[in-house]
Amino acid sequence: MFNGLIAYLDSIKARDPAPRSRWEILLYPGLVAVGMHRVAHWLFEARMFFLARFVNHLSRWMTAIDIHPGAKIGRHLFIDHGFTVIGETAEIGDNVTIYQCVTLGGTDPANGIAGKRHPTLADDVIVGSGAQILGPITVNPRARIGANAVVTKDVPEGAVMVGIPARSTLVDAAEYAREFVPYGTCNETFDPATQKVELLQCQLEQMQKQLAQLISERDATSDDAVSEDEAPRRKGSRKSA
Repeated sequence: MFNGLIAYLDSIKARDPAPRSRWEILLYPGLVAVGMHRVAHWLFEARMFFLARFVNHLSRWMTAIDIHPGAKIGRHLFIDHGFTVIGETAEIGDNVTIYQCVTLGGTDPANGIAGKRHPTLADDVIVGSGAQILGPITVNPRARIGANAVVTKDVPEGAVMVGIPARSTLVDAAEYAREFVPYGTCNETFDPATQKVELLQCQLEQMQKQLAQLISERDATSDDAVSEDEAPRRKGSRKSA
């Protein structure tokens, strides 16, 4: 158990440059919330629902993080800062990172999988601050949810989702097998605003090439017309001679 706690603290330190020691991490609200959730979930599984809810409310009061006792959480979940909500049927894999003001929310129970209203986050997922992941969808391994994105459909493995509604930047998953990048961010190249500018630049270049081709064709046509006009003149000059 002690070795497991050390491994957990080290996994958080690897994702957060702020703490100087493991002792600081013990005071993190996310660590406290996850620890208290383990107790609440055990009580929930034992059908001691009132006690489970009591621990849940105490945890929310202490940390500003609301994790329903029924939620299933894997190893080394790192919730950085507070104001996060995780619903009852949410499932979270190993080494997931969630930043502040995130909601793993539910939808109409009649819509989707019976009894499953909240999302499933697979291993190594990163959820940026303010993101909303709604409904019984699956965010596959190593995916990144950008800040303030609203996700309502399944997310492919390794994808980066941005916008409202969220859409993939279509980046190869191999690009994200490297070091940890915080806040679910990606290179500026894949920023939606930048993509629009690059698309316009590409269209402009294509139009310039087409214009140059049309000009060259026009010049070639003009040269042919001049040659045809000069031919009768040459014949006429030969006859007069």
